[in-house]
Parts: sequence; C-alpha cells; structure tokens
Amino acid sequence: MKNRGLTVLVLAAAMTVGTAAITSQAAEGWSKQDNQWVYYDSQGYLVRDEWKKGADGQWRYLNGDGKMAVNEWVDDTYYVDENGLMIANKWLRIASEEEDAVNGYLWYYFGSSGKVETDDWKKIDGYWYYFDDDGVMQTGWVDDDIYYCDASGRMLTGWQLLLPPDEEEYDDGKVRPGDEDDDGKVWFYFSANGKKYTPDVSGDECDVHKIGDDYYCFNADGEMQTGWVNMKGENSMPDGIGDFRYFGPDGRAKKGWIALYPPEELSGYDGVVEWFYFSKDGQPEIGPEEGEATTSDFVKINGENYLFNEMGNPVYGIQKVYFGSGSDYTTYAFGTNRADCMMTKGGRVRLEEADGTVSEFYFSDSGQGVSGVKNGYLYYRGKLQKLDSGMKYDIVSIPKGGDKYDNYVVSSSGKVMRSTTVKNADGVKYKTNSSGILTEIDEEAVGQEHYQDPVDPYYYD
Repeated sequence: MKNRGLTVLVLAAAMTVGTAAITSQAAEGWSKQDNQWVYYDSQGYLVRDEWKKGADGQWRYLNGDGKMAVNEWVDDTYYVDENGLMIANKWLRIASEEEDAVNGYLWYYFGSSGKVETDDWKKIDGYWYYFDDDGVMQTGWVDDDIYYCDASGRMLTGWQLLLPPDEEEYDDGKVRPGDEDDDGKVWFYFSANGKKYTPDVSGDECDVHKIGDDYYCFNADGEMQTGWVNMKGENSMPDGIGDFRYFGPDGRAKKGWIALYPPEELSGYDGVVEWFYFSKDGQPEIGPEEGEATTSDFVKINGENYLFNEMGNPVYGIQKVYFGSGSDYTTYAFGTNRADCMMTKGGRVRLEEADGTVSEFYFSDSGQGVSGVKNGYLYYRGKLQKLDSGMKYDIVSIPKGGDKYDNYVVSSSGKVMRSTTVKNADGVKYKTNSSGILTEIDEEAVGQEHYQDPVDPYYYD
C-alpha cells in the first residue's frame, strides 16, 4: 500500500471526545508519562502494538514504543485522530500532492469496524462512492470506465456531458471531473444503478436505444450520436440511405418530415436540401427505384399516401406503379414538387409529363389512373387519349386481357363517340354502340380486333 499523507483534518463534530476520558491507574491500565499516554498490563509491562479501550469505550492504539498513537495510520487499515481515537463511520481527508488528490486532498472513509473502505463501492448517506485498493475515494471514470463519479466522489446517473475515458487529460491517462472547457465532451447515459449504457455491437457500429419516450443512438463506447449516423460505423462504407438514422442536436430521433442535406457519404443527390420522412427511431422511409414501385410500396402519413424512392426522398409527378409482382401497371400522381408530393386522388387534373408536355389525367378516388371512359372521354392509365394533330376520328384499342380489346372510337379531343356513325379524315365510316365501342367499319361488322394502341404517359424516373 502506498505511503499515506500526514496532515489530517477529520470531518466530524463527534470527534471532540479527548483523552480526558482516559482514567489513569497506578497498576493495570492507562497512565500518562512525559505528557503521553501509555498502557500497563496486569504485570506492569507497557503494552505495545495493540488496541486498547479507554473508559469512554473508544479504541486507541499503542505503538511499538508503547505510546498512544495520534494522527496516524495503523496497519495501513485504521486511522487514529489527534485524540488517539480510532475513526469509524467517518470521512477523513489527508493533504496530498498525488494525482488522485481532489483539490489537494485524498479522501478516505472508515466503516463501523474502523477499517478503511477499499477496492469497492460504498453507499454513504444515500450516495454511492468508489474506493481504490488503497482506500482513496475516486473521481471521474472508475471501475473499468463503466461508472463516473463527480468531483465530490458521488456516482452519477442519467444524462451526463463528459470527456470520454480515452481522453488523456492527465499524465496517467485518467479522466477526472471539473474541467471548465466543454471541448471534446460528449453525452453519456447512466442507468439508475450507475452503469454507462453501451450497445451490444462490434467495432464502430452504432445502435438505437429507447430512454423514456424517446430514441437515442450510441456507439460501442456509449457515446450519444447526433445528426446523420451511419449505423455500420463511421469507418464503414454505407450501402445506401437505409444504413443511416437521423438524430437531432439533442440526440433525440426526429420523427416526421424534415428537410435536410443528405449524408455526405452518399452520392446521387443534387447537393441541395432534400425532404425525408423519419419513423420514431430515426429511420428514413425508403422505397424502390422510380419506375419499379408497386402498390404495396405506398406509405400512409396522416391519412395521405406517399411514395418514396431508394434515396429516401418522396417522389413527385406521374409515376409508373405495378400491381403486385406482375407486369401490369398503371399511373399514380404525387403532386408537382418535393414539398407537395401526396398522392393525387379523385378527379381530373392537368400534369406535366416527363417529356415536358402537359396532359390531362383522371384519377379514381383511390388514386389509380383510370383506364376506360370517364365523363364521356377515353383515358388509359390515367391519360386522356387525344389524337395526333390532323386526325378527326380514330379507333383506340384498350386491352382487356389476353388478346381481347375494347375498341373505342374517339374524336381528336379524346371524346368517345357513342351510338353514332362518323367518318375519319380518309372517309372511312365508324359505327359505335351506346358505350362508344366500334361495331362496324364501312357497314361491315367487326369483332375485338386490335387497332390503334393507346398512348402511355411519359413517366418520371
């Protein structure tokens, strides 16, 4: 055990009992010689290296010279004060220039037996303290850097802004509290039992942990993370936005819509602020590549449907969307820009297509592009089937499945010709039924042959 200090201040008012309580005896017992107390046994010999009680019931120690010890350690385990009384259930501070000193003092605590607390935790007056194998109260990171004790030695719990354990602020590499500068400090969370939270991850991976009603992110060292966090680790190459979570400056996962610059590690963005939508644990919504989406990829937010691409951004404009895993698809529309991209539903709208043209579309109440007749006009996958310039009437074949078609006769504006006979620009006569479906060409009956393909929209991708 290392050499203990000599200058002593005992912090307890109860330490006022002096040596006056010792009864001097002529034979066996205490006696004062040369202004120092000694103890004689029943045979009249000085007692040495032994504990003896005074008349007050307090323990005192006789040293190797037979004199009562004062202000010194006994067997590196006990301590007697200036009155020679063994300290018990009390704090002791000793002036020291050692590195463990707190404001110039080493602190010790002695239990009910008088032994100094060593190499363990001790609860004192409702607070936990940690002592090393010499009995010195510890501050800063202790017990394999799992716990942290403040400048008074008290174990901390909850959120704490601290220097990490590996910051070499002192010659011995140990971090201690009390720094004025916050540079280099990070947030840690300590549970009610004082243990620092660290996720069960490897390397420099990170993980999300719920504290109270909020979610936070920690690395393998228990350091709280903020901003975009690569969950695979800052030194690992991410596969895409799905490897990231986002946490605000206070560490909380931000749920909902947020406009942010994308993670610097990822390419493919335009270098501007983008919209993202985050779940409660900071995970961004992501979807398939544009043009590869299915109806199962829709995301409902506050009662409205949205669609996200593989970059985590909401798509906008007209989009090709497949029905399940098959090859059949139709059109859905999602606003006109990133900030207004909820699904368009129930009505006729004019939208710009990917080639820059503006066309009329019609969407059902579920948002699906209409294929067929609506309000007297023919639509296919949501797009109005207007004819090319110079055409008066023409036949548009809408697929019914297999090799079957509904052949509608439409005007240049896309209006369906019902229960009538019309001539096209070449003088060919088309006769239609009440639904506008072709029944005769130049007075000859027709079936469900294939004529003119409908015009697909130009999709964004």
